[in-house]
Amino acid sequence: MDEPYDFGAIAAANAMSDVWAMGGEPVLALNLVAFPPQLSAATLAELLRGGADVVRSAGAVIAGGHSIQDKEPKYGLCVVGFGETGRLLTKGGARPGDSLWLTKPLGTGTVTTALKRGLASEGEVAAAVASMKTLNRAAARAARAAGAKAATDVTGFGLLGHALEMAEASDVRFRFDWDALPFLPGAARLAAEMVFPGGAFGNLEHFGPDATRSRPLTDAEAMLLADPQTSGGLLVAVPEAGEGTFLSTLEREGSRAWRIGDVGPGSGIEIR
Repeated sequence: MDEPYDFGAIAAANAMSDVWAMGGEPVLALNLVAFPPQLSAATLAELLRGGADVVRSAGAVIAGGHSIQDKEPKYGLCVVGFGETGRLLTKGGARPGDSLWLTKPLGTGTVTTALKRGLASEGEVAAAVASMKTLNRAAARAARAAGAKAATDVTGFGLLGHALEMAEASDVRFRFDWDALPFLPGAARLAAEMVFPGGAFGNLEHFGPDATRSRPLTDAEAMLLADPQTSGGLLVAVPEAGEGTFLSTLEREGSRAWRIGDVGPGSGIEIR
């Protein structure tokens, strides 16, 4: 990100997502900063302010941290949260008959790569930044309310990699409907031009052989499934009886989700 405030805010939302992905609530966080001495103190202050504002909005606190000098600015947080015993979400809790829901659109990897190359429009970048700064708190609360047992946040391995982890841990088959997948503005256009971070190619090479396709995919479409996400949404396996509660809780929290498939017997992933 070019704006240090957005840099900090996205990093904080991304770091806290791990706690929400397990059905917990963040309580405190520690700043971890690597910063070049030639950049201004004002830049660092804005970065830290972005992180602090997002942590505060989640009801947690910054309890300190650690900083070092480095050639490239880096910022993240170590987050501690609490979860209720018996209601935690795990990668291994999906069951046949569950529906699969995604709480943020895909495409942050291709859009942010396009930003670096000067290929993304202002609107496309703004939509990606807004998505990355959005907290997964509402999604986690909706999952808990719906009685879900399985979830993960979609980050660096892309939808393909993180879904495969869940399917393997649950010993089930995830069946995705391509036409139901949500994408950020500009993602399809940029994908068609093969504008992707290097990690997308590695993800597809590593996870692609474990995904079957009953629907033909173009190279660009396959790459979008492997696109590494920063501060992506939650992938939640929702029991049929809990779907109404899941959606009503999201609506009450001012959030939404997309039904992108279902869980069946078997193993691995199917794109249909």
